[in-house]
Amino acid sequence: MSATEAPARRPNVFAAAEVCAAVFACLVVFLFLCLPVFAIFERAAETDFFDTISSSTVTEALRLSLLTTTISLTLVVIFGTPVAYILARVPFPGRDIADTLVDLPIVLPPAVGGLGLLMAFGRRGIFGEWLDDAGIEIAFTTTAVVMAQTFVASPFFIRAAKAGFEAVPQNLEDVARTLGSSRSSAFFRVAIPVAAPSLMAGAVMAWARALGEFGATIMFAGSFPGRTQTVPLAIYRQLETGVEAPLALSAVLVVISFVVLLTFRLLMRRAAFTL
Repeated sequence: MSATEAPARRPNVFAAAEVCAAVFACLVVFLFLCLPVFAIFERAAETDFFDTISSSTVTEALRLSLLTTTISLTLVVIFGTPVAYILARVPFPGRDIADTLVDLPIVLPPAVGGLGLLMAFGRRGIFGEWLDDAGIEIAFTTTAVVMAQTFVASPFFIRAAKAGFEAVPQNLEDVARTLGSSRSSAFFRVAIPVAAPSLMAGAVMAWARALGEFGATIMFAGSFPGRTQTVPLAIYRQLETGVEAPLALSAVLVVISFVVLLTFRLLMRRAAFTL
């Protein structure tokens, strides 16, 4: 073999090694992520799944989760949409700080958020004493569940909505206003329809985050069956008596999460295609 041939073959050897390393890394990651999910379904199949899923404990937890997440998502959309629009369109002093505060619940441990809610709205909290004097109790009630879910889920919607509004060409709203539309009319007739895929994607992710909320809920609302025990809390509590109910609930959450993520991806692809 001549000296000129050796350097020409070495890159092929290294390229093959890189491909093998990348394939190995992918296999490790996929196995690590998929095996726990497979284990849930494999073990759930060994139980009386449909009998378990129709038990009062499971159905009550599912009912409460669907109720509270629907309310929290409604609040997130109503109050988060104008916040996202302002952050995307209106320059004001301290906007970076406001933007950071909106993102804070994403990186903040949920238990810290729940403790903060308790210190703010609990009976001995900053506002709790005033609420208590008015005969209003929030902590360890269904209202507390909704508030905890709203706290942790709102950044996911606001982030997606802000990105959607930023992608709406400003000249479209300007043209609408020159044709006689007010700012609010241009917002509802132009900005909202164009950014709708991003808004829907954000709503899907916010709902999924609210559905899986655990830490803030157990700190601020506790775990009382029929009142504050959502699906994640029911999974944790039911582990004390067995694994059948936790496995059934976990399987349901895995299916819901997969559908939610698939919907999110399709909506974001549609948003990218539209814009």
